[in-house]
Amino acid sequence: MGSTSEFSRRDLIKRAAALGLIAVPTMSALSACAAGGDDDDDKKTDSGGKGQKDAEMKPLNVDGSAPLDVVIFDGGFGQQYAKDAEAEYKKAYPKAEIKHSGTQDIGPQVQPRFNGGTPPDLIDNSGAKQMDLGTLVGLKQLTDLNALLDAPSLDDPKKKVRDTLRPGVVEMGQFDGEPVWVLYYAYTVYGIWYSKTNLQKLDEQYPQTWDDMLKVCEKAKKKGVAGWTYAGQHPYYLPFSLYPFIAKIGGADVLKRIDNLEPDSWKDPAVKAAFEAYYELYKKGYVLQGTPGLDHIQSQTAWNQGKALFIPNGSWVENESKKMTPADFQMAVGAPPSLDKSDKMPFGTLWASGGEPFIVPKSAKNPQGGMELLRVMLGKKSTQNFIKAVSSLTSLNGGTEGLSLPPGLASSQEALTKAGGNVVNPRLQDWYVTLQKEKIGKGALGEMMAGRLTPDETIKKIQKYVDDTRKDDSVKKYKHK
Repeated sequence: MGSTSEFSRRDLIKRAAALGLIAVPTMSALSACAAGGDDDDDKKTDSGGKGQKDAEMKPLNVDGSAPLDVVIFDGGFGQQYAKDAEAEYKKAYPKAEIKHSGTQDIGPQVQPRFNGGTPPDLIDNSGAKQMDLGTLVGLKQLTDLNALLDAPSLDDPKKKVRDTLRPGVVEMGQFDGEPVWVLYYAYTVYGIWYSKTNLQKLDEQYPQTWDDMLKVCEKAKKKGVAGWTYAGQHPYYLPFSLYPFIAKIGGADVLKRIDNLEPDSWKDPAVKAAFEAYYELYKKGYVLQGTPGLDHIQSQTAWNQGKALFIPNGSWVENESKKMTPADFQMAVGAPPSLDKSDKMPFGTLWASGGEPFIVPKSAKNPQGGMELLRVMLGKKSTQNFIKAVSSLTSLNGGTEGLSLPPGLASSQEALTKAGGNVVNPRLQDWYVTLQKEKIGKGALGEMMAGRLTPDETIKKIQKYVDDTRKDDSVKKYKHK
């Protein structure tokens, strides 16, 4: 971490206090936790004997009798996958008492525990009410996970955990410098999701150009079917397909300048072109009526019911909506269509990156246990359990061998293969959660798609939000290297 001036740190603390993110100072559990295993034998060391074997089996020096406190976001992936991994942890550390909590209200549930100096040992900080990661990192509230990444992997002790992860996952957790503050467990493919079956009913395939997208939507409209819907109450879902569309039109550097909060970055012609294309969906009546009032579940349900063809989403949608999805739906994900021949990136350009940000609080009582559970989760057994249970990839590079993949996940794999090196990874949603969700999402994009702002007005409003954030000394800033 770079040094923070005393002035900016005071401001950061004020901002964090307003967000409820300041923890009462406590002794770091990293130094306070007892070293050793389940019994006295674990403390014995002899050359090539039990001590060496324990070092290999318990590389994070986990206290096997220490309780483990875990909080999981109970959203699109549910929480059973974490409970299953905890059962594996319990096999290795039978004396450990595990407290498991699942919630959709991560911030409201966990922030008071940060305030009281008693945060959980491992948190899946996800969902609409996630805590602001940038602020947590800026206040040095999190444990550096390099110890986990440098530990032997569960399946192959000759490989470090970091060497088993998909490209870019480690870097996503590095907000500033070498420390890794976040481990993104899921690997998410974002894009425009659709039903192959419903397109076939129109005698259509997924449109590869924007002109074709409009033609398909017009054809659907004549049949009484909307072209699009989205999570109107959570319009930060719109960027899941909009951001890679911007990159496709203007190149990946446009998104990097946006992430870096550079002046006039939102005034790039690619942004305006993408906004005007999406606004046309509203203007031509291709958006499902009432969409601005729908939450993510309601919009997905309408989509599953065939009321709309397309929805911007992430690959968790297959699991989250499986109870409503018809058996013959043939769920699939599409990359952003080409706007025209001047696009800087080819069709197939995709947003794919780590999802489900797991963190270990610095003042946790058992941070070693939290990291060890993550190590278990990144083993092949837990990975395949996750894939089968929730139809999503993990950050472990591989793990699908021998598995029969459901349609959505198979489509995600296919889309990744087609994208090749044309994969983008916007960081705004990680670095500036409030800016992305509340301001850009609800305050601007949601207003545009509801017809209350024009694309030009939306760009002006977003640029003002970004300029204010850039000038705010209380907000820790991050940049692509």
